Amino acid sequence: MKINVLIGLSLTALLLWACDKPAASTAAAQQAAPPEVGVVAVATAPLALSTELPGRVSALMVSEVRPQVGGIVLKRLFVEGADVTEGQVLYQIDPATYQAELASAKANLAKAKATATSLRSKAQRYKELVAINAVAKQDYDDAVASMDAANADIAADAAAVDSAQINLDYTAVKAPISGRIGKSSVTPGALVTASQTTALATIQQLDQVYVDVTQSSIEFLRLKRDLAAGKIVGAGADRAKAKLTLEDGSPYAEAGILQFSDVTVDEGTGSITLRAVFPNPDHDLLPGMYVRASLETGTLDNAILVPQAGVTRDPKGQATALVVGAEDKVEQRIVTTDRAIGDQWLVTDGLKAGDRLIVDGLQKIAVGMVVKPVAPAAKSAGTS
Repeated sequence: MKINVLIGLSLTALLLWACDKPAASTAAAQQAAPPEVGVVAVATAPLALSTELPGRVSALMVSEVRPQVGGIVLKRLFVEGADVTEGQVLYQIDPATYQAELASAKANLAKAKATATSLRSKAQRYKELVAINAVAKQDYDDAVASMDAANADIAADAAAVDSAQINLDYTAVKAPISGRIGKSSVTPGALVTASQTTALATIQQLDQVYVDVTQSSIEFLRLKRDLAAGKIVGAGADRAKAKLTLEDGSPYAEAGILQFSDVTVDEGTGSITLRAVFPNPDHDLLPGMYVRASLETGTLDNAILVPQAGVTRDPKGQATALVVGAEDKVEQRIVTTDRAIGDQWLVTDGLKAGDRLIVDGLQKIAVGMVVKPVAPAAKSAGTS
């Protein structure tokens, strides 16, 4: 009985050993197979560089409407918030006083002309008489002087007429520019003066607007160095384009043109001001509105863009990347990243065209390991 039991146990152990041997062989084979990693081929391509900066909208032209003569406002001839055109009458100041001054100036001019006519005739007669010694030479000289004084009075009175006419015209307060007019600070019946500090209204030209953005002086200097070194090709100040993102995150349809860069650096912020001009046909952009402007800074001929998943940081904070090198072994590279563009990094150093950058399976590999590079989409399920 004991012999039979021993024989049975031996056969069972033999069968278990025979079943475990293929499983152990399969596990060993799996451990020996190199792990799959998803790789992308590094390539170069031209890249238009841009910088996104915060900015504010301001009107292309702003004009404060002020009276140039004093008086009582009789009428307001515009609708607040409406568009007005240059030369349009906005307010009518009581013209009665200025009409009277003009009439008086015209009367004085007419009187001066009549006096001058009389003195001119007298001087002409004395000229004939002095030639035959019928009058004294002094009397003739006095007549000529009186005639000249009368002509001067005519000139002065004519200028007074022009001045009175100008003041009368100023009683019709006109728009100095075309644009959208704001609220009125006065109503009919108000007394205004030529020297008052409060504007009657403000007109802003909005068919085109300025967008003023600020850029750090450090970025500005780096851009100049890159342009000078030929690393990037500049678009030129007269051709640099700009795009806007509105406060709600939506893109603005119209593109703008960079107009100028300020010549001074703000001491408080260490930044300079850039100004771009944007078309505003629908008046979507209003003065004071906050926007984000994307300005073209140049073109990089041989840019390298790689997925952000392929770049990590080491304990020292350096950007690193793992690539599949010779004999399919993992190599580590120290890379320099310039900026993030979407979900990619712009790499300026450490990678070159043709490198196989590992973007998947980073958790199960180490430098020096042999791996099996595959396309990220074709990588086997369950590997990472």
